[in-house]
Amino acid sequence: MTKKKTSGQVNKLKRYKLILDLYNKYKTDDIPTTVVWKKYICPVYPISRTTLYEVLNTPVYRELAKLENLVD
Repeated sequence: MTKKKTSGQVNKLKRYKLILDLYNKYKTDDIPTTVVWKKYICPVYPISRTTLYEVLNTPVYRELAKLENLVD
């Protein structure tokens, strides 16, 4: 993988990590995911609900560690 492609992937995963941190901060059992997305995530990161579900299903920490090891 080229360095440019790798750095772009790392930046995307870092953004996903920030979104996950925000999601985990406000998500509780009694608050639905769509409410967290609408009230807390969308004002900061204007993403669609589909993108949020993509973020939630991405193994961010594992992929980030793998790519950072490639860059080093």
